[in-house]
Amino acid sequence: MCGRYTLISPWRELVRLYRLNDKYLQRNTEARYNIAPTQEVPFIHLDNDGNQVVSDGRWWLVPHWAKELQSKYPMFNARSEDAEKKPAFRDAYKTRRCLIPADGWYEWTKGEDGGRDPWFIHLPDMAPFSFAGLWTHNNALGVTSCTILTAPAVAPISQVHNRMPIVLDQAAYEDWISSETSVKDAKALLGQNMRAQFELHRVDRQVNSVNASSNKEFVREI
Repeated sequence: MCGRYTLISPWRELVRLYRLNDKYLQRNTEARYNIAPTQEVPFIHLDNDGNQVVSDGRWWLVPHWAKELQSKYPMFNARSEDAEKKPAFRDAYKTRRCLIPADGWYEWTKGEDGGRDPWFIHLPDMAPFSFAGLWTHNNALGVTSCTILTAPAVAPISQVHNRMPIVLDQAAYEDWISSETSVKDAKALLGQNMRAQFELHRVDRQVNSVNASSNKEFVREI
């Protein structure tokens, strides 16, 4: 599962991570320490000319055929085991796969007092990375949206949750977002991931509130 994540890295680092035009160096967005479902997030996909471009969309996928914005089911994550078969995700899986930039995410365990203790999961050097995602556009509702694919967790993340987002290896980026890659081959690419490279530490419970003022203290180890 991935219900909150961070995007702290400046765009100069993201431009290097992807095959983006230098114009994105001017995209000086604020560091985000507590991104939550339904908020607007950037994602990378291909335009009609095969260029990698950045779009912004709602982090809670709204299928192109949906008649309402909300769903009774959580749509911010999609199970990689069978997402290509689900009506909500299968069309996006065919031609609208994307990369969602991040540099960490949170999971929770139950504290001794019964409260929720947050854990921050990240690469050792806090380098940015990419979640494997799907995106779509709903013309009737006028909304672009995306979701993050998940898989069973591996150690050390399995200590705090049984599932985790799929973080693609950079070598898989081009083929993952290419519409010429078949669904079968795209699913195989999910095996090219960075799952075992992460570390985690406890952080303050202020992260628990999506309304808390987002700041660098959110990711400080306690």
